[in-house]
Amino acid sequence: MTDPAVAWARLGAVLAAVVALDQIAKAVAVSALARGESVNVFLGLDLTHVRNTGVAFGALSGAGVLVPILIGVALAALLAYFARHAGIAWMWLPVGWILGGALGNLADRAREGTVVDFIDPIAWPAFNLADVFVVLGVLGLFYVSEGRDRRRERRSEASPSPS
Repeated sequence: MTDPAVAWARLGAVLAAVVALDQIAKAVAVSALARGESVNVFLGLDLTHVRNTGVAFGALSGAGVLVPILIGVALAALLAYFARHAGIAWMWLPVGWILGGALGNLADRAREGTVVDFIDPIAWPAFNLADVFVVLGVLGLFYVSEGRDRRRERRSEASPSPS
């Protein structure tokens, strides 16, 4: 178990680091590449300055204010989940990644009305560091949550049943 106050502090530190890394990477991409410009990094990976008004894969493009509202509701639910489970070891890390990534993209939306994407692999839509952290965070959240349940199951199976 982790002290919830420590978990909240760690979550805040991770969130701030993710937002900073994301915004710095986007600023570098925007300053180095004109909108629509693409530079090959190595076979199968380009850096391409594109803008996204929707969510993942451009879904909900043109939905206007609906996108930030849906993101806000999802983030509120995530914070409520964390508040109830802050004592679980390592829960702060994936939640911090998700929140930091989401807030990094929301900062773009608030500032410019679009999200800056620049990592452009072959056969996959362009994305950014915030997106990477959101995906890693979701996977990590499943791992931390499910790992706790699996460890509890193994302990109960290993303990002798009363006779």
